[in-house]
Amino acid sequence: MAKATSFTSFLLVSSLFLAPYFSISEADNSAPIVSGLSWTFYQSSCPKVESIIRKQLKKVFKKDIGQAAGLLRLHFHDCFVQGCDGSVLLDGSASGPSEQDAPPNLSLRAKAFEIIDDLRERVHKECGRLVSCADIVAVAARDSVYLSGGPDYVVPLGRRDGLTFATRNATLQNLPSPFANASTILASLATKKFDPTDVVALSGGHTIGISHCTSFTRRLYPTQDPSMDKTFANNLKGICPTENSTNTTVLDIRSPDKFDNKYYVDLMNRQGLFTSDQDLYTDSRTRGIVTSFAVNETLFFEKFVLSMIKMGQLSVLTGKKGEIRANCSVRNTDNKSYLASVVEEELEEEGWSEF
Repeated sequence: MAKATSFTSFLLVSSLFLAPYFSISEADNSAPIVSGLSWTFYQSSCPKVESIIRKQLKKVFKKDIGQAAGLLRLHFHDCFVQGCDGSVLLDGSASGPSEQDAPPNLSLRAKAFEIIDDLRERVHKECGRLVSCADIVAVAARDSVYLSGGPDYVVPLGRRDGLTFATRNATLQNLPSPFANASTILASLATKKFDPTDVVALSGGHTIGISHCTSFTRRLYPTQDPSMDKTFANNLKGICPTENSTNTTVLDIRSPDKFDNKYYVDLMNRQGLFTSDQDLYTDSRTRGIVTSFAVNETLFFEKFVLSMIKMGQLSVLTGKKGEIRANCSVRNTDNKSYLASVVEEELEEEGWSEF
């Protein structure tokens, strides 16, 4: 009890003095957006798009709040590989296996893909085929954050869906491993123009969700990672008795289903699950940022929103590039039911013009 009180006191005192000692990247109050995206993209063409998505996700999360983490992760894995173009949603084809078949994506929740296509169906029923699957993924990620307790924010829209999916190698190269240290992650994300504050803020997405044992048991076996709290490690060994255990556990032991700043408190207590998490507190370049977010949830939310908006614009397709898929998992040229409907529409138009 005394230990907990002492730590709480440390957080309160630290919050008063952190600003002069720890540097947080400065950002504008309004995030810049790339050409082709807009804060009001569907205002005229599909004004109810965001309310349709949020209304349905409220129902989904009421039954299973765990789906919020699955949808948030889907957005990350879409954007980091080939940009936010919905390519992670595509099934494989004769040209090769899909992004979903690459090792980092094998643990993406199957239900998340189902939810996205259900949302697509609802939106297209209301507005026609005007809203891209990539935009639906971005809005669903935002609502996943908000509806699990995090900040609400505006998402720039206007993305188009990609016509190709990335190769296995490209997927592996662009999704940092949970075993990666801070140096690897900082270098990897720097290629996408993310600074250390972005990296730490986006890692805060691990405040919700679960992980399979195999993503962290290297830290337990054959010897325990010295950067991991011993009691925390022993509890994990109970959940994952061997290195190849197939069980799962929560990413944030303090508030696993709530989007808050407790993930950073975990790191300060050496209770980060992945190497890629805990090393953010071990590394001097990011330690101060972790501490700042641990003592100031408002600051974390502010930086997370800016970094998410930035991530959501990675290599987006806009204007006439790409397409608006009629089915999120299939390109329109491979979608037989879509092609049949197009032919039917053309025949109807021809008949009308002759009449």
